[in-house]
Amino acid sequence: MANKLYVAGTEPRTGKSAIILGLMELLKRNVKKVAFFRPLIDVDHSRGERDNTIMLLKSQYHLSYDYEEMYAFTIAEAGQLIAMGRTEELHEAILAKYDKLAATADFILCEGVELEGATASFDFDLNVEISNNLGCPVMLVARGKMKTIPGLVRSIKRYHDSFTKRGCDLVATVINRVHPDSVSAIEKRLADEKIAKNQLVYIIPNNENLGNPSVGEIARLLNAELLYGEENLTRHVRSFTIAAMQLRNLLARIEYGTLIITPGDRSDVILSCLAAVQSMSMPNISGIMLTGGLIPEEPVQKVIEGFGDSVPIISVHENTFQVAIRVENIHAAITPDNNRKIIQALAVFERHVDVDELSEKIIKTTTTTVTPKMFESQILQRAKADKQHIVLPEGETDRVLKAAEILLRRDVVDLTLLGRKERIQKRISVLGLHLESAQIIDPIKAPRFNEYVETYYELRKDKGITRSVARDIMADLNFFGTMMIYKGHADGMVSGANHTTADTIRPAFQFIKTKDDCSIVSSVLLMCFHDRVLAYGDCAVNPDPTAEQLAEIALSSAKTAELFGINPRVAMLSYSSGRSGKGQQVEKVRKATEIAQEKAQGIYPGLEIEGPIQYDAAVDKEVAHTKMPESKVAGKATVFIFPDLNTGNNTYKAVQRSAGVVVVGPILQGLKKPVNDLSRGCLVPDIVNTVAITAVQAQANKG
Repeated sequence: MANKLYVAGTEPRTGKSAIILGLMELLKRNVKKVAFFRPLIDVDHSRGERDNTIMLLKSQYHLSYDYEEMYAFTIAEAGQLIAMGRTEELHEAILAKYDKLAATADFILCEGVELEGATASFDFDLNVEISNNLGCPVMLVARGKMKTIPGLVRSIKRYHDSFTKRGCDLVATVINRVHPDSVSAIEKRLADEKIAKNQLVYIIPNNENLGNPSVGEIARLLNAELLYGEENLTRHVRSFTIAAMQLRNLLARIEYGTLIITPGDRSDVILSCLAAVQSMSMPNISGIMLTGGLIPEEPVQKVIEGFGDSVPIISVHENTFQVAIRVENIHAAITPDNNRKIIQALAVFERHVDVDELSEKIIKTTTTTVTPKMFESQILQRAKADKQHIVLPEGETDRVLKAAEILLRRDVVDLTLLGRKERIQKRISVLGLHLESAQIIDPIKAPRFNEYVETYYELRKDKGITRSVARDIMADLNFFGTMMIYKGHADGMVSGANHTTADTIRPAFQFIKTKDDCSIVSSVLLMCFHDRVLAYGDCAVNPDPTAEQLAEIALSSAKTAELFGINPRVAMLSYSSGRSGKGQQVEKVRKATEIAQEKAQGIYPGLEIEGPIQYDAAVDKEVAHTKMPESKVAGKATVFIFPDLNTGNNTYKAVQRSAGVVVVGPILQGLKKPVNDLSRGCLVPDIVNTVAITAVQAQANKG
């Protein structure tokens, strides 16, 4: 089993951290327990510093290892040992630290040594010796920025030859930060040199956003004081300009992503820049830096507060010239708090690296265990494989807009946002989001509005609906979004962040209707435990289903579970197991089981369904052996059908809170086309997951 990989750069600033991030995403999708290890880190712990890459991966992927377990030495500590002639001791200690970590992990991703100011040969020698000691195959990351094509290819060939001669197993090379116009020429030159003959080679074009620091990074590195705009510190700084001129000249020099540097007593500059941010005709700046330790006077502060948190405003004590020099020398990093840059780095990696091919190369076997992160990643990948068009009626909601940016950056779905166009564009601008590829529709101004009104009138006129009422109803965001699905102008809908469940699904009940083999709409929750994913149904829609409806819920839930990679073994839950109990509720479950088993023979042959069965007997093998020793489901159930909404809703919430389970859903099932409901307390990741799930459902409907 190839349970390790060592990533080494040819020089500093190759953009290796973005590659590490993409690799960790790939690994977490396929491997149960992944660890990250750096032999040497360049930080000063006495000053409270922490290695950025370790903290980034620990935060993003919830790695359970302590910070101290994920590195061996600081550069300073290693330097002392080398200076004292104790190099052998250094390498032995690195290996001992690695082995301790390896004993608890299925795969270890290692990041090689990168020393600022060191010679390339010194870096190379360290990386070769460490990777060989650890027995790791190597991925090489080269920097293409500011390189000639012949020079770049010669450098890569020299590294390949050197690694091979030193006994290293070089499995892949990533050429990062390449000028987009040079990609084809580099590919041809590599082919001519036969460099890619025995390994994988990927070329990633330069992405300016990843190479540019955020306002938050600049503030942290300059020890600046944040005055306004905490929510927008992730804005990228593409350039900076010193505001020491009259406003008419300054405004002409403002570009998208500019950081304005100005003395703190230049209230005219500050207010003019804030006004420019609010203007739809001016480029959106990244922030304002006030110098000299000066801050605006109180009357000016009141005016600034009226603009809200439109852009971050930070203050430093140095003078303007000193600060400009320091800003010029800042190098960007992907920090744990910059979710937008993390998402963009993952999107760039997945766009230019064949993750399936690379996975096959570096991972020989995979575990059957499914973690929450693995499950979520798999759903996103499935959605991306056949992009669907999803409509989001709550386009004016910040959480929805932030989720939309993530989905579009990662190329998961095509999106339509519904709402007042000017309001949506204003929120996009204020939040500093990139949603250029999203379609924005104001229902009452939409070209198809009258067509939708007429369609709704024809569908509902027998219910007493007039054209006037139909026009009012079709102005509702959820009704308009549902009509888009009905008419084939979208593949699915997700709503509920600001609407009740009834508001979200009522239109679907009226004219999307249920599938031919379903009489009711029900729901299933995907419960992501630390090592597996289970399905719970129905915990959100039907208060007290009949035996016939319960049987239908069981079959629908089994199909949904299978759609999302869960091998369905269905447990029909009750307060007794087998034939031991009596009572109205037990009899309902017993009858439902018989109906489901009979129907499954025709529409779902081979499906295992047992009931009535208690939860402990369904999930615990030891209890199952005592209560139902002959059962094929007991102790191995993956789909749990609750007898009523009261039981199901309370059980899933109790399990969620007490076991720390990640809950995905509710996923609605039974509709001809997918509509899914969000919790009004949903977070941005919840919206992303629900949209991806809706896309997968839409794929299945078309299949």
